[in-house]
Amino acid sequence: MTAPLVAGNWKMNTTVSEGIALATALRDVVDTSAGVEVAVLPPFTHLWPLHDVFAGSGILLGAQDVFWETSGAYTGEISPTMLAGWCDLALVGHSERRHLLGETDADVGRKFACAASNGLRVIVAVGETETERDAGTTFAVIDRQLEAALAPFESPPVPETFVIAYEPVWAIGTGRTASPEQAQEVCRHIKDHLAASLAVTGVRVLYGGSVTADNAAALFAEADIEGALVGGASLHSDKFAAIVSAAAASSPPAR
Repeated sequence: MTAPLVAGNWKMNTTVSEGIALATALRDVVDTSAGVEVAVLPPFTHLWPLHDVFAGSGILLGAQDVFWETSGAYTGEISPTMLAGWCDLALVGHSERRHLLGETDADVGRKFACAASNGLRVIVAVGETETERDAGTTFAVIDRQLEAALAPFESPPVPETFVIAYEPVWAIGTGRTASPEQAQEVCRHIKDHLAASLAVTGVRVLYGGSVTADNAAALFAEADIEGALVGGASLHSDKFAAIVSAAAASSPPAR
């Protein structure tokens, strides 16, 4: 059985001093010895001080985004070589970058490939909008996003080097969460499509979208939800610790 991964995405929140205080609180209350991988994804400005805060704690550190080149005339961008050695993980394809900042499926694939080739483990986010779900095209959208994410690779990446985060756009920051059954259906489909069409097996699939301490246990009880990408609740040490505890307490069937 693969250990669940619970990753907290702070998004564009907290000053550096506030972030250090939050990270210190998380370090003190989150149990990293209970068979759960725990990661924090703060703003870029926080990565270096938080690297020191989390040193020896077992909490992984991740970036919320990364560019698709290692260097060059790309004003304002952060390359994977700048992050390597400081970060364990990088997130690519979050819906806020796709829909607010215009990132394409191809952009996500390029970022994934560049980050992976420079030693970062990658969280690849996929998910459908409310309009796409209502139109019955959820699986088609997910398949397109998965195929584009893996398109730059000459051979499939090693499963241990990345995870997929299913985040229905209609559930991110809205307070509306996919039911455990809805989330499970799509997470199962992701695994099936990766195996059948892309020759990739053994990849963990997380759920993200208004995950809270109240709904985490029900989500983690589903067979194919192997962790969570947490937004708002990750800004509160007690709430995030409760989600980690729910992941530790879950006893999903062997996969």
